[in-house]
Amino acid sequence: MIDVRQVTRYFGRVKAVDQVSFQVEKGEILGFLGPNAAGKTTTMRILTTFLPATKGTATVAGYDVHLKSMEVRKRIGYMPENPPLYTEMRVRDFIDFVASIKGVDPRDRKRAVAETMDKTGVAHVSNRVIKTLSKGYKQRVGLAQALVHNPDVLILDEPTVGLDPKQIIEVRELIKSLGGNHTIILSTHILPEVSMTCERVVIINAGRVVAEDKPENLTRHLTASQRISVAVKGPKQDVQSKLSALSSVSQVIPSQSGDDASVHRFLLESLAENEIRPQVARAVIENGWDLFEMKPEGLSLEDVFLHLTTKEEGTEL
Repeated sequence: MIDVRQVTRYFGRVKAVDQVSFQVEKGEILGFLGPNAAGKTTTMRILTTFLPATKGTATVAGYDVHLKSMEVRKRIGYMPENPPLYTEMRVRDFIDFVASIKGVDPRDRKRAVAETMDKTGVAHVSNRVIKTLSKGYKQRVGLAQALVHNPDVLILDEPTVGLDPKQIIEVRELIKSLGGNHTIILSTHILPEVSMTCERVVIINAGRVVAEDKPENLTRHLTASQRISVAVKGPKQDVQSKLSALSSVSQVIPSQSGDDASVHRFLLESLAENEIRPQVARAVIENGWDLFEMKPEGLSLEDVFLHLTTKEEGTEL
């Protein structure tokens, strides 16, 4: 559905996007993740035909975004970070206006507008003037204008920025409900946005793609070491010292303890691919301590993100 190959974009001498390549399958929700100024918005603007690429190619639904820009525009719905709303208009009138300029058949327009308002949860405020709506409802109207012509592809740039926690949850659930029927690219720098909404993630930093996979797979590619969490009842300093002395353990990090002050928690990391759980269990038993818990710990998406973006930033000249 979307195919981006070696796309590069310069602004003067500044390279904002550097040979970015990725694909998005039909019905997939892809998270496009990166820190501010990473090149996310520039890439989205190229895909939506707002900007031409300096080099490389991109196609949407089989159409080249540069050579067939009008065909691409018919098949995408775009919601920028600040939705383009005519705030003096009423919600229904605005969505109907957008439907008309996006070429929705006049015979189908009333139905399309009603269905879109229902889908985005703004039907009950359809007669309200947009400027009187809350930030959350303005975001919903922004999503409605992207959806009203039933596009194959939705491109959403920071759709929950500025929302309160309740509004964020509502918009996330709305986006998830649209997957399958629409191919979605969700551009964001907010980590929970990706882990709670997207099936796959592309991480971009300094204009380059630094990782691409399902969120749960990124940690496996990032590190070969094993991480486990243990809870041990015994003298804290002795426990930490003995665990640190184990031949396959690279580091022992004290963690926050629970209600029982005599039970101490530690995060242990192994050397390379060593299995450390048997060694840990033997050390605890031989020292007469009680083992309350031992479980594997994966890297969080936040760990992966920080590792990749910090690493990349460190290589910049």
